[in-house]
Amino acid sequence: MSLTLYTSPGCHLCEQAEEMLDYLGLAFNAVDISRDVDLIRIYGVRIPVLQRSDKAELGWPFDTLDIERFYA
Repeated sequence: MSLTLYTSPGCHLCEQAEEMLDYLGLAFNAVDISRDVDLIRIYGVRIPVLQRSDKAELGWPFDTLDIERFYA
């Protein structure tokens, strides 16, 4: 299963989310929403948002346990 993390530059919460994913050893694709107007409209006030390949989403706030449950 693939994971996508919606993020933007300078987002300290996004950095925390990336650190958690790295800690868990989970591969993910980081998508910078600041380069796409549609993504800004969808995720602008919600980032970081983690999305699975089935399009299910886990929105902030979350911790490593939430990520593990989401990924399972």
